[in-house]
Amino acid sequence: MQSHPQIHVEYPSWIGEVVAFDALLASREDRMRLAIRLARENVLRGAGGPFGALVVERDSGRIVSAGTNSVLRYNNSVLHGETVALMMAQQRLGSFTLHRDDFPAHELVTSCEPCAMCLGAAHWSGVRSLVCGATRDDATSTNFDEGPVFPESYAYLEERGIEIVRGVLRDEALAVLHEYRERGGPVYNA
Repeated sequence: MQSHPQIHVEYPSWIGEVVAFDALLASREDRMRLAIRLARENVLRGAGGPFGALVVERDSGRIVSAGTNSVLRYNNSVLHGETVALMMAQQRLGSFTLHRDDFPAHELVTSCEPCAMCLGAAHWSGVRSLVCGATRDDATSTNFDEGPVFPESYAYLEERGIEIVRGVLRDEALAVLHEYRERGGPVYNA
């Protein structure tokens, strides 16, 4: 065991096959399709859990970063798709916040409503919009424990200027959760 452990997070080797960085995704449905594709590829390639996310410039739709659930790949419970996408966006832009006067507004698009940790990370990251596919109940139905997320959690974000959009392509996102369960993917937080 190292006396001074280090954490180094990289995209999975296949990310370039799925994401055309700097592409413009005009609609929220197009953005969600990519988040869902990231989740599905993660499942099909055995790289991790059934969750994908991306950060885009809200108005232009330019892709800033992507994220796939990397909990299993790195044995690290905080590397959810959303946190990976946010970390990669902040690294790429060289800023601990995505809410700066010299930045466009950023949007976090995620294949499933965030767990408690990722909802907090969305708040602290500086994104101005959160777009979700599958619901918390959908994740729970596949035995994932999403933690203490309440209607008040979303109200808190909205009061601070973060737009919340839910249920975008929900059925397609839910299909990935079911596929993961059918393949026997481990539920690592139950």
